[in-house]
Amino acid sequence: MFFAKEGWSFIFIPLVLGILSIVLGRTLVFQIAGSVLILLGLFCLFFFRDPVRHIPHGENLILSPCDGTVMEVTEEDNRKVIRVFLSVFNVHLQRSPVAGTIKSVEYRPGKFLPAMKPEAHSVNEQNVITISTPKGEYIVKQIAGILARRVVSWVKAGDKVEKGQRIGLIKFGSQVDVTFPQGAQVKVSVGDTVTAGETVIGELQ
Repeated sequence: MFFAKEGWSFIFIPLVLGILSIVLGRTLVFQIAGSVLILLGLFCLFFFRDPVRHIPHGENLILSPCDGTVMEVTEEDNRKVIRVFLSVFNVHLQRSPVAGTIKSVEYRPGKFLPAMKPEAHSVNEQNVITISTPKGEYIVKQIAGILARRVVSWVKAGDKVEKGQRIGLIKFGSQVDVTFPQGAQVKVSVGDTVTAGETVIGELQ
C-alpha cells in the first residue's frame, strides 16, 4: 500500500497535533481535541491511499480512470461519455484508461457545485486531459466538487502513458468523466462500481 505525496501534510499535521494534545494536555478538552485530530489524520491516511492495481491485458480494452460509481452513460458529438462519482471513501487517484500520448492538459477554472448536479461536469473547476492513440483520442476530465477544491495533474503534453498509469489526483469527493473515440463499446451501466486501472468500462470494436 502506498500513499499520495500530496496528502502528507493532511496526514501528519493533525496526527502530530493530536498526539501532542493528548500527551501534554492536562484537561479533558485537550484529550478530546487530541482524539479528534488523530481520527482526522487517520481518515486522511485512508483517503490518500494508493493501492496496487492489477492491470488487465488486452490492446482494445478501455479501463476505468477512477474508483467510484457510474452515475451516467451518455453520448456527446457521437462519442460515448461515462461519468463516475467519487465519494470521500473512494481512492481519489486517477489512472490512464489506455496507453498513448498526452496531447494536452487544460485547466478550466469554475464553480464547486455538488458532483451529483447535472451541470457540474460543465461548470465546475476541472482538468481536461486528452490522450492520443493510434485508434483515436480519449478525454479524461478531473472535476472538482463541493468538497473537492483542487484537481492535480501529474502529466503534461507530450508525455507517454501506459494503460493504468497514475495521471492525477482530486482532493476530497469529486467526479471523473471519460470520453471514448467513435466505435468503442461501453461495458458498464449506471450504478456499477468501478475500480481505477482494473475495471473494463469499454472496448474498441
